[in-house]
Amino acid sequence: MKKNVTIKDGWKVLLAGLCINLTLGVLYSWSVIKKALIHDWHWTNSDASLPYTVAILVWAIALLFAGRLQDKIGPRKVVTIGAIFTGAGLILASLTSSVPALTIAFGVLAGTGIGFAYSAVTPPALKWFHPSKKGMVTGIVVSGMGLASLYIAPMTTMLLQKYGISKSFLILGIFILVVAVPIAQLITNPPTGYVPPEPKNVPKPKAKNISTKNFQWKEMVKTKQFYFLWIMFALSSSAGLMIIGNIATIAKMQANLENGFFLVGLLAIFNASGRLAAGFLSDKIGRVKTMMIVFGLQAVNMALFATYTTPMTISIGTALAGIGYGSLLSLFPSTLADYYGVKNFGANYGVLYTAWGISGTIGPIIAGIVVDKTGAYNLAYIISGALLVVAFALAIITKPIKATNVVERLDEVAVS
Repeated sequence: MKKNVTIKDGWKVLLAGLCINLTLGVLYSWSVIKKALIHDWHWTNSDASLPYTVAILVWAIALLFAGRLQDKIGPRKVVTIGAIFTGAGLILASLTSSVPALTIAFGVLAGTGIGFAYSAVTPPALKWFHPSKKGMVTGIVVSGMGLASLYIAPMTTMLLQKYGISKSFLILGIFILVVAVPIAQLITNPPTGYVPPEPKNVPKPKAKNISTKNFQWKEMVKTKQFYFLWIMFALSSSAGLMIIGNIATIAKMQANLENGFFLVGLLAIFNASGRLAAGFLSDKIGRVKTMMIVFGLQAVNMALFATYTTPMTISIGTALAGIGYGSLLSLFPSTLADYYGVKNFGANYGVLYTAWGISGTIGPIIAGIVVDKTGAYNLAYIISGALLVVAFALAIITKPIKATNVVERLDEVAVS
């Protein structure tokens, strides 16, 4: 084993992962770019939404493959590939003004890059720290993606005003390559034989709460717990994504707010805060208990969202939506690591993350259909609240995999 390896090396990896996610937040610049495409290039709203929608779907698909790849060739190489793809996609986007070409450049190439890099920053960080710190580690790393829109949106706005759309893509692409590629070299797994130091005053985990087996993804999908987690992830995150994707329109319709830009910043702050807070809280009281708190809070928030008709109340509702959604991006990877181990975490989380990809269509589709049919979001809130109640019910019956090498298979559901 490498000499003089300490927990300080783990903190370097953790903070590098945080910084990588901050740069990957270039995805959140699209809301600003979309307006410019419509105004300056006269794209339709559907055309201007297409590259972003494709990027979201490709991101989720890429994570599925990149998670397995980083378990084989190491996280540093995968993050480096991801950063290069993301930067290259943005640079190629600067060379075209056509919808298909820009969709391929930003949606497919940059979306793949984001998926690759995002998949490989959390697993190595988890391996450097004691298992009792899974929630804290995950919360810190993924908070970068939530915070990114605080600087990306204003920076992109400035670039668009000064240089226009094409040069803005070029500058953002160069920014990714110059910043993210060097940082990616810090993303490494601990050396063989490394044992993370155990924090003081940490109670020994009960055997029934933690699996002693590192499951491969093929074994994981044979357990009922995986399907409970997948369904909960898809249903619960759809509500947050619906609010995030429509908050400016909601603010205008319900509170007569002409400029809901500040709500985007509010979402970013509480999105990141939720990731951190849920990570720390779940280390203290348990993952599933924290999930139940989040699901319950979000269900109540959805039930009340139609009554938010003033700037103050809609700001509160937005903040709660941000906290709830952000919490999920910390809780589910931490729970997955608890149940199935960290050795194959990259591949395993890639499979689970497909639930997020599905949720990215559930929420917006529900909102779009409801608004087209009724002219308001009220029924969409009710449907989202009902989905959260289902997630809450599943959390009640979700039990950890026992500390055994015996897999609880799906056929056990019939007798449980």
